[in-house]
Amino acid sequence: SRGDTQEKEVEGKRREKQTQRKRPENSWGIHTTAVRRGDDYVINGGKMWITNGCQADWMCLLANTSDAPPHRNKSLICLPMKLPGVHINKKIDKMGMRSSDTAQIFFEDVKVPCKYLIGEEGMGFTYQMLQFQEERMWGAAGVLKPLENLIQETIDYTRQRKIFSQPLLYNQMVHFRLAELATEIELLRALLYRTVAFYIKGNDVTKLASMSKLKAGRLAREVTDSCLQFWGGMGFTNEMLVSRLYRDMRLISIGGGADEVMLSIISKYMDMLPRKK
Repeated sequence: SRGDTQEKEVEGKRREKQTQRKRPENSWGIHTTAVRRGDDYVINGGKMWITNGCQADWMCLLANTSDAPPHRNKSLICLPMKLPGVHINKKIDKMGMRSSDTAQIFFEDVKVPCKYLIGEEGMGFTYQMLQFQEERMWGAAGVLKPLENLIQETIDYTRQRKIFSQPLLYNQMVHFRLAELATEIELLRALLYRTVAFYIKGNDVTKLASMSKLKAGRLAREVTDSCLQFWGGMGFTNEMLVSRLYRDMRLISIGGGADEVMLSIISKYMDMLPRKK
């Protein structure tokens, strides 16, 4: 009914305001808690940017399970999404990646059996940091083929688009730029393959994985922006692949650790960060 809908909206806004009073969560400074009570964890808090949160059957939740230091007080818990107290507040209206829903979720006294703990209690932060390396390699791998396809589509389009009685592609600035971007993609591929080869052998690839993701995010922005320019007004329409990639791939420089985080990690491994006094 309309009354029920309005009541849900009011309740959702109340929870949202409660969450907004706190600082945004990251892997280090999360606020969500999971307190042991008997054979259960009782979970309270909230999460933003949960991919597929509106339709998922379960989520891998990182929560504080003790009062230990930040790198030792977190645990990973498998949390079924249909449990009482799990509230999907809203589907976030994003600029890109619109085919994948992203949710804001709140937890109010959600009871989860302790046997749903993933790995060891207190090791959640470590597990998350290890997972980040694979996610960052995946982020770099995920841009290669779409960017290659976009360059090829741009070549095809500019070959048939005529300006001053000749194909746009025949302008030296256009074909030189596309050649340059194709070269950059191959350089990213080489860096990624080297990173994966080291990872498979059991090496620490934090620095290389961070470099790969940093380059992937920046190259994705460079390629999509340059290609969109060559598409002209057609590139500014939503029916074209170039406009979708222009929106979707902007996330690569944000999700899984922003460019600035990657630069900080790389600087740390190069021993360039300021010394703590």
